[in-house]
Amino acid sequence: MALRWLCALSVVLAWGCVASSSSHPAVAPPQDLQITDPGLLGSLDVEWKPPPNVQNFNECTVKYKFEYRNTGDGDWKVIFTRKLKSRVGFDLSRTAEVKVQTLLKGRCTDDVEVQSDWIYATFQVPVQGKLESEVRNFHCVYHDWAYLKCTWQPGLLSPHGVHYGLYYWYEGLGHAAQCDDYIQDHGINIGCMLQNLSQAEYKDLSICVNGSAAATLLRPLYVTLRLHNLAKPSPPKQLAFSMSASEELHVVWSPPGGDTPPQCLEYEVQLAEDWGKAKAAWTSVSTQMETTLTISRANQSRVSCVRVRGRTNIFCADQGFWSEWTQECFSVSSEVDKQLFILIPVVLSLSSSLIIFMLIGQCKKRSPAGKPLQASVGC
Repeated sequence: MALRWLCALSVVLAWGCVASSSSHPAVAPPQDLQITDPGLLGSLDVEWKPPPNVQNFNECTVKYKFEYRNTGDGDWKVIFTRKLKSRVGFDLSRTAEVKVQTLLKGRCTDDVEVQSDWIYATFQVPVQGKLESEVRNFHCVYHDWAYLKCTWQPGLLSPHGVHYGLYYWYEGLGHAAQCDDYIQDHGINIGCMLQNLSQAEYKDLSICVNGSAAATLLRPLYVTLRLHNLAKPSPPKQLAFSMSASEELHVVWSPPGGDTPPQCLEYEVQLAEDWGKAKAAWTSVSTQMETTLTISRANQSRVSCVRVRGRTNIFCADQGFWSEWTQECFSVSSEVDKQLFILIPVVLSLSSSLIIFMLIGQCKKRSPAGKPLQASVGC
């Protein structure tokens, strides 16, 4: 009898769980997902329509989870939004993939988030030219947060006399713009300098490098950059050091200045130990945001040089390039030796003068009163 009662109770509890889970309203996915190319070098417009039954959920918040990537990428980039469109950057040389789902949460779902199925779409521009005709080794550096320098090499199948052009766009520009300051090698554009890009910082910067040649189709290169992740500052300035009364070495320097935000910098400090005739071995002793460092006496015995470099820290960028090392290099042991080299002759000179005065005083005491001393060696 007890067994039957337990079985009946289990059935009732299971039915209650099913009824409770099914009490949350189902939500449909968005409709009519579309991708269009506005001609902005890889920034595509993605739009969709709300689910058909969205008007039934007045007591809930309707949001959308939008994910996108290029074919071949491992991870999806995610955006949560209440809007019905988004503009995001893609590499147009590969297929663009997007997916969207509806998220429902509020009183109508007992504050439990309900998710719809996904809806998918893809976009691919017509392939032009062979892959080997695309420019190679494309590389960009954002120097001092002031100007962007991009360089490349001609594609392996690029014909003689090819002409390259770099075009760029970021949110705020009405249309794509062309580089007006090219770097050339034997009359061929192999790089570009872009100035006045502060409005593009922390935004997607879409770039296309296209080539043209007589009777030959060349494949364009599309990239999307983030300037703050390409920043390379100048070396720190005014590197100096001083020795405290307790013989601690204080190293101090200044930020590089220019357009580089000082609060966005971190510094690496290295010491080189004096191994005699052997080559100095540099050792990192600190990576810090401060512009001072104190080295204890115990660590000074073999220090011969100090150098500092900087880069954008993790609070302002995901990555960045280190600056060059400071040009100054102070030899601590040499400075101490130099001071000793100067002090020793001074001490010897003063000691000699004191001895001479003492000898003269002794000679005057031994001479008879009123008689001059005869010139002689000794007393």
